[in-house]
Amino acid sequence: MTDRLVHIIDDDEAMRDSLVFLLDTAGLRARSSASAKAFLKTIPDPALGCVVTDIRMPDMTGLDLVRALKAAGHDYPVIVITGHGDVALAVEAMKAGVIDFIEKPFDDETLLAAIAIALDRNTATAAGSDPERQAISLRLEELSPRERDVLRGVINGKQNKVIAHDLGISPRTVEVYRANLMTKMQAASLSELVRMALIAGY
Repeated sequence: MTDRLVHIIDDDEAMRDSLVFLLDTAGLRARSSASAKAFLKTIPDPALGCVVTDIRMPDMTGLDLVRALKAAGHDYPVIVITGHGDVALAVEAMKAGVIDFIEKPFDDETLLAAIAIALDRNTATAAGSDPERQAISLRLEELSPRERDVLRGVINGKQNKVIAHDLGISPRTVEVYRANLMTKMQAASLSELVRMALIAGY
Protein backbone atom coordinates (compact mmCIF):
# COMPACT_ATOMS: atom_id res chain seq x y z
CA MET A 1 0.00 0.00 0.00
CA THR A 2 1.28 3.45 -0.89
CA ASP A 3 0.42 4.90 2.49
CA ARG A 4 2.74 2.38 4.19
CA LEU A 5 5.82 3.72 2.40
CA VAL A 6 8.74 4.57 4.68
CA HIS A 7 11.19 7.18 3.38
CA ILE A 8 14.76 6.62 4.58
CA ILE A 9 17.08 9.64 4.39
CA ASP A 10 20.74 9.24 5.31
CA ASP A 11 24.02 10.26 3.66
CA ASP A 12 25.57 6.95 4.76
CA GLU A 13 24.93 4.44 1.95
CA ALA A 14 25.56 1.41 4.15
CA MET A 15 23.05 2.67 6.71
CA ARG A 16 20.45 3.34 4.00
CA ASP A 17 20.85 -0.14 2.55
CA SER A 18 20.68 -1.71 6.01
CA LEU A 19 17.48 0.12 6.92
CA VAL A 20 15.81 -0.66 3.60
CA PHE A 21 16.66 -4.34 4.07
CA LEU A 22 15.29 -4.28 7.63
CA LEU A 23 12.01 -2.75 6.53
CA ASP A 24 11.71 -5.15 3.62
CA THR A 25 12.08 -8.16 5.94
CA ALA A 26 9.42 -6.58 8.20
CA GLY A 27 7.00 -6.37 5.27
CA LEU A 28 7.23 -2.61 4.84
CA ARG A 29 7.93 -0.74 1.62
CA ALA A 30 10.85 1.65 1.79
CA ARG A 31 12.42 4.25 -0.45
CA SER A 32 15.80 5.81 0.30
CA SER A 33 17.40 9.15 -0.45
CA ALA A 34 21.04 10.16 0.01
CA SER A 35 20.17 13.66 1.21
CA ALA A 36 17.30 15.76 2.46
CA LYS A 37 17.47 17.92 -0.66
CA ALA A 38 17.18 14.87 -2.91
CA PHE A 39 14.14 13.69 -0.96
CA LEU A 40 12.43 17.08 -1.17
CA LYS A 41 12.75 17.01 -4.95
CA THR A 42 10.89 13.71 -5.21
CA ILE A 43 8.11 13.97 -2.61
CA PRO A 44 4.99 12.23 -3.93
CA ASP A 45 1.72 14.13 -3.99
CA PRO A 46 -0.08 13.58 -1.73
CA ALA A 47 2.71 12.98 0.77
CA LEU A 48 1.99 9.65 2.46
CA GLY A 49 3.80 7.32 4.84
CA CYS A 50 6.51 8.43 7.26
CA VAL A 51 10.11 9.64 7.23
CA VAL A 52 13.15 8.23 9.02
CA THR A 53 16.08 10.63 8.75
CA ASP A 54 19.54 11.04 10.17
CA ILE A 55 19.79 14.36 11.98
CA ARG A 56 23.38 15.21 11.06
CA MET A 57 23.86 15.39 7.29
CA PRO A 58 25.84 17.76 5.06
CA ASP A 59 24.05 20.59 3.20
CA MET A 60 20.73 20.05 4.96
CA THR A 61 20.25 18.53 8.41
CA GLY A 62 17.34 16.41 9.55
CA LEU A 63 16.09 19.38 11.55
CA ASP A 64 16.22 21.59 8.45
CA LEU A 65 14.23 18.90 6.64
CA VAL A 66 11.52 18.92 9.32
CA ARG A 67 11.16 22.68 8.95
CA ALA A 68 11.13 22.48 5.16
CA LEU A 69 8.40 19.83 5.19
CA LYS A 70 6.29 21.89 7.55
CA ALA A 71 6.80 25.05 5.47
CA ALA A 72 5.70 23.15 2.35
CA GLY A 73 2.57 21.89 4.08
CA HIS A 74 3.60 18.21 4.15
CA ASP A 75 2.32 16.33 7.17
CA TYR A 76 4.82 13.49 7.39
CA PRO A 77 5.36 11.86 10.77
CA VAL A 78 9.16 12.16 11.14
CA ILE A 79 11.53 10.02 13.18
CA VAL A 80 15.09 11.30 13.57
CA ILE A 81 18.13 9.14 14.24
CA THR A 82 20.74 10.81 16.40
CA GLY A 83 24.32 10.01 17.36
CA HIS A 84 25.61 10.10 20.94
CA GLY A 85 25.78 13.64 22.28
CA ASP A 86 22.99 14.98 20.06
CA VAL A 87 20.38 15.14 22.81
CA ALA A 88 19.99 18.92 22.69
CA LEU A 89 19.59 18.83 18.91
CA ALA A 90 17.08 15.99 19.14
CA VAL A 91 15.05 17.93 21.70
CA GLU A 92 14.99 20.89 19.33
CA ALA A 93 13.81 18.58 16.55
CA MET A 94 10.97 17.18 18.63
CA LYS A 95 9.88 20.67 19.55
CA ALA A 96 9.83 21.41 15.82
CA GLY A 97 7.38 18.57 15.26
CA VAL A 98 9.35 15.31 15.09
CA ILE A 99 7.36 12.50 16.70
CA ASP A 100 10.33 10.48 17.96
CA PHE A 101 14.11 10.29 18.01
CA ILE A 102 16.28 7.24 18.38
CA GLU A 103 19.86 7.29 19.57
CA LYS A 104 22.55 5.24 17.80
CA PRO A 105 23.29 2.44 18.18
CA PHE A 106 19.72 1.14 18.28
CA ASP A 107 18.19 -2.30 17.95
CA ASP A 108 15.90 -3.21 15.07
CA GLU A 109 12.81 -3.63 17.24
CA THR A 110 13.12 -0.11 18.65
CA LEU A 111 13.10 1.40 15.18
CA LEU A 112 10.33 -0.85 13.88
CA ALA A 113 8.14 0.01 16.88
CA ALA A 114 8.67 3.74 16.29
CA ILE A 115 7.84 3.33 12.59
CA ALA A 116 4.66 1.40 13.43
CA ILE A 117 3.53 4.25 15.67
CA ALA A 118 4.38 6.80 12.98
CA LEU A 119 2.46 4.94 10.28
CA ASP A 120 -0.56 4.54 12.55
CA ARG A 121 -0.48 8.14 13.76
CA ASN A 122 -3.46 9.28 11.75
CA THR A 123 -5.64 6.57 13.26
CA ALA A 124 -4.97 7.68 16.83
CA THR A 125 -7.91 9.61 18.20
CA ALA A 126 -6.06 11.23 21.06
CA ALA A 127 -2.70 11.39 22.74
CA GLY A 128 -3.92 9.00 25.42
CA SER A 129 -4.71 6.36 22.81
CA ASP A 130 -0.99 5.71 22.37
CA PRO A 131 -0.03 2.92 24.83
CA GLU A 132 3.58 4.15 25.11
CA ARG A 133 2.51 7.72 25.78
CA GLN A 134 0.02 6.52 28.38
CA ALA A 135 2.65 4.41 30.18
CA ILE A 136 5.11 7.31 30.19
CA SER A 137 2.46 9.69 31.55
CA LEU A 138 1.80 7.32 34.44
CA ARG A 139 5.51 7.28 35.29
CA LEU A 140 5.64 11.08 35.16
CA GLU A 141 2.78 11.26 37.65
CA GLU A 142 4.92 9.32 40.15
CA LEU A 143 7.66 11.98 40.17
CA SER A 144 7.99 14.32 43.12
CA PRO A 145 7.68 18.08 42.53
CA ARG A 146 11.46 18.50 42.85
CA GLU A 147 12.12 15.64 40.44
CA ARG A 148 9.85 17.37 37.96
CA ASP A 149 11.83 20.58 38.41
CA VAL A 150 15.07 18.73 37.65
CA LEU A 151 13.49 17.03 34.64
CA ARG A 152 12.52 20.42 33.20
CA GLY A 153 16.13 21.52 33.52
CA VAL A 154 17.37 18.36 31.80
CA ILE A 155 14.92 18.81 28.91
CA ASN A 156 16.18 22.36 28.49
CA GLY A 157 19.73 21.04 28.19
CA LYS A 158 21.01 22.56 31.41
CA GLN A 159 24.04 21.20 33.24
CA ASN A 160 23.72 19.96 36.81
CA LYS A 161 25.40 23.03 38.29
CA VAL A 162 23.00 25.33 36.42
CA ILE A 163 19.97 23.34 37.54
CA ALA A 164 21.35 23.39 41.09
CA HIS A 165 21.75 27.18 40.98
CA ASP A 166 18.23 27.66 39.60
CA LEU A 167 16.69 25.47 42.30
CA GLY A 168 18.89 26.59 45.18
CA ILE A 169 20.27 23.13 45.86
CA SER A 170 23.69 21.49 45.51
CA PRO A 171 24.93 19.86 42.28
CA ARG A 172 25.27 16.59 44.21
CA THR A 173 21.59 16.75 45.14
CA VAL A 174 20.73 17.30 41.48
CA GLU A 175 22.71 14.16 40.63
CA VAL A 176 20.62 12.20 43.12
CA TYR A 177 17.39 13.53 41.65
CA ARG A 178 18.58 12.69 38.13
CA ALA A 179 19.39 9.14 39.20
CA ASN A 180 15.91 8.85 40.71
CA LEU A 181 14.42 10.15 37.46
CA MET A 182 16.22 7.51 35.42
CA THR A 183 14.95 4.77 37.74
CA LYS A 184 11.33 5.94 38.01
CA MET A 185 11.04 6.64 34.28
CA GLN A 186 12.75 3.31 33.44
CA ALA A 187 15.15 5.16 31.13
CA ALA A 188 18.36 3.47 30.02
CA SER A 189 20.03 6.71 28.92
CA LEU A 190 19.69 10.46 29.19
CA SER A 191 18.44 10.72 25.62
CA GLU A 192 15.76 8.11 26.33
CA LEU A 193 14.65 10.08 29.39
CA VAL A 194 14.31 13.24 27.32
CA ARG A 195 12.57 11.37 24.50
CA MET A 196 9.96 9.91 26.86
CA ALA A 197 9.27 13.24 28.51
CA LEU A 198 8.75 14.95 25.17
CA ILE A 199 6.58 12.15 23.79
CA ALA A 200 4.30 12.61 26.79
CA GLY A 201 4.13 16.32 26.04
CA TYR A 202 5.95 17.23 29.24
